[in-house]
Amino acid sequence: MKVNYLSKEGFDKLKGELRDLVTRGRREIAKQIDEARSHGDLSENAEYDAAKEAQGKMESRISELEKIISNSRILDDKNIDNSKVYVLSTVTILNKKTQKEMRYTLVSKDEADFNKGKISVDSPIGKALMGREVGETVNVRVPAGTLELEIRNIERL
Repeated sequence: MKVNYLSKEGFDKLKGELRDLVTRGRREIAKQIDEARSHGDLSENAEYDAAKEAQGKMESRISELEKIISNSRILDDKNIDNSKVYVLSTVTILNKKTQKEMRYTLVSKDEADFNKGKISVDSPIGKALMGREVGETVNVRVPAGTLELEIRNIERL
């Protein structure tokens, strides 16, 4: 299994979600199942079926979170070289075609949130930027075509 590098914030968020599902989530689902059982015949009980389906989805997410967390390492960005792009690098890039600057922080797929400027290291742009230095230009194939991006700045937040 591949090691999943996370920020302390991202690791804590996943641990919090897991803790919530294991405690509050399981308690609520058990309550819903008990209520549905009290309504009689389980063979034609839509509430019971829905509660059991929700339980299955929740247990699947719990399993997924446990797997992610067990394979995760918290990345200490103090020990990372700022001259190259790595996980947790905040990179300012220039789209050469549009002359528009963009700023992204490269994170694991589990922390990615485009609206917050966090892109996955496994995304096409993330993969193209990894290991590169300021001043380098990369060509990235995306669904809309090919982007020519120049790395303007690399920093740690």
